[in-house]
Amino acid sequence: MAETWSNWSGSLKFTPGELIEPESEEMLLEIAGKILENDHKIRVVGAGHSSSPLVVTDGILISLKYLKSVDSADRENSTAWLGTGLTVKEGGIKLLDHNLSFHNTGDVDIQCVSGAISTGTHGTGSRLGNLSSMLIGCRMICSDGQVKEFTEEKDGKEFFDAMRVSLGTFGIMTKMKLKLLPAFKLERKEWCTHTDHCLANIDQLIDENRNFDFYWYPRSDLVKLRILNEPGRGMQKLDYADCVEEKSGWAIDVLPKERDLKFDEMEYSLPFEAGPECFREIRRIIKDKFRKTVAWRVLYRTIAADDFHISPCHGRNTVTISLHQNAGFPFMEFFRAVEPVFRHFEGRPHWGKKHTLQGKEISSLYPRWNDFLEIRNKMDPSGVFLNEYLKKQIFDL
Repeated sequence: MAETWSNWSGSLKFTPGELIEPESEEMLLEIAGKILENDHKIRVVGAGHSSSPLVVTDGILISLKYLKSVDSADRENSTAWLGTGLTVKEGGIKLLDHNLSFHNTGDVDIQCVSGAISTGTHGTGSRLGNLSSMLIGCRMICSDGQVKEFTEEKDGKEFFDAMRVSLGTFGIMTKMKLKLLPAFKLERKEWCTHTDHCLANIDQLIDENRNFDFYWYPRSDLVKLRILNEPGRGMQKLDYADCVEEKSGWAIDVLPKERDLKFDEMEYSLPFEAGPECFREIRRIIKDKFRKTVAWRVLYRTIAADDFHISPCHGRNTVTISLHQNAGFPFMEFFRAVEPVFRHFEGRPHWGKKHTLQGKEISSLYPRWNDFLEIRNKMDPSGVFLNEYLKKQIFDL
């Protein structure tokens, strides 16, 4: 029996039947073959930053933390093959050696790149897609125990629109081919101002900067604006805000921030136009009911639309709003009080974060839900890569 596994924040704990950490693709292939022959269920775990029960299993839990190579880096075409055990930070540092870069990262960089891709994780920037948009190929151990290589060029856009956000339910990815950018530098400026000034200028802040988000602090009703641009571009001065921090350097060093405190999180993706009104309603609820108990910030970001079947950004330019609470503190009363607001504004929950939606509630949010299930079922007809949470609460099988 394996030891108890815990996610990053400590809010998700379970004991798998066995935890396996293969040191190579060859070792993984041998192990997976034996597991599949015996009809055991498999879930793959990354860095454990997610807090929804995507990896909970009493079957086999596989960690790919030793698969950390960067191969076939192509500077001319800005592509590379990355091992699926690499975290965002590790991958970004290794890619710099090849003069390549991710186009964006999230607010933190401790997730595995593969996990961030499979859950539709994102950074901020109204013209920038989520991290899944980088995926153009992969090597994967499939439900028949064979290693197969897939590329968008060979296997088609339809298949990859399902693959890009697939929650680890298609197979065990060992390598990913990513579309990247030539390495680039950014300047980050952080500004403090009142929330009303932020909302009055939000369209300009979003439109005129490469990356923009803001944190709202419930107890002070102030916000921190974070603006990132390539050197010399974007907004350089804000008459209504005080600059409190500046940093410049390679994108991978400037986009994420190092944080010591851990937290639990609920995030929903909303139609872009609904963002400000939804935030105002959440702000009202927190000020009325939770200001004394919730000291953590509310994060507001933007993402470009995509057409990936179950991406939270499917078919619409998107605003995401994230609620946080310190790890170890009660959070569900707070999250449940705000979740109906997200749902009123046609929000879609982040796959890797806290939410209470199930089955038909989720499927109704995605026009191509059935197309995704059809492709998934062809890849894994016997449900080897499903756990009970995915099978019953998400896919309603």
